[in-house]
Amino acid sequence: MTTFHAFLGCSLDGFIAGPLGELSWLTDFDEVLGDTGFDAFFASIEAMAMGRVTYEAMLQFDPAFYRGVPIHVLSRTLGPGARPNLGGSTVTVHPDLPALVDALTAAHVTRAYADGGRTVQALLAAGLLADLVLTRVPVLLGEGVPLFGPLPAPVPAQLESVRQLPAGAVQSTYRFGAA
Repeated sequence: MTTFHAFLGCSLDGFIAGPLGELSWLTDFDEVLGDTGFDAFFASIEAMAMGRVTYEAMLQFDPAFYRGVPIHVLSRTLGPGARPNLGGSTVTVHPDLPALVDALTAAHVTRAYADGGRTVQALLAAGLLADLVLTRVPVLLGEGVPLFGPLPAPVPAQLESVRQLPAGAVQSTYRFGAA
């Protein structure tokens, strides 16, 4: 069975991207945060799962970021199936969450990195997100893409750890019932 794990950064007011999807406010902190644990986290996963908007935003990043890990994209607007490789990573599009879960299970993926607001929200709503590492950086955006959205019911979270990072960032790790 595949478990899903998220590692995200957000503003103090809960946005994962600016109003136009911009991430520069977040990437500006990369050099000053020190070791966030992302490299160890990324080394523990076998595949990435993200929505179309996140996938299109990530196309702007260095393809080496993906380190050859298979990428699975949830999209109703991109046709299903394989896409050209991205920096050595295979890219496959799935029309919905059940198709994604079935594909990862068939590929014997045990740990998948869930990236992007809508994908994380969908996994939370479906009870499939195992944990979330959330790094809040000290900046207020006022508007943008929210990390969380409507859920069918409250989702209890167990706080596992909290640590202060340089530059005033705070990283919290939460575990959900899917663990």
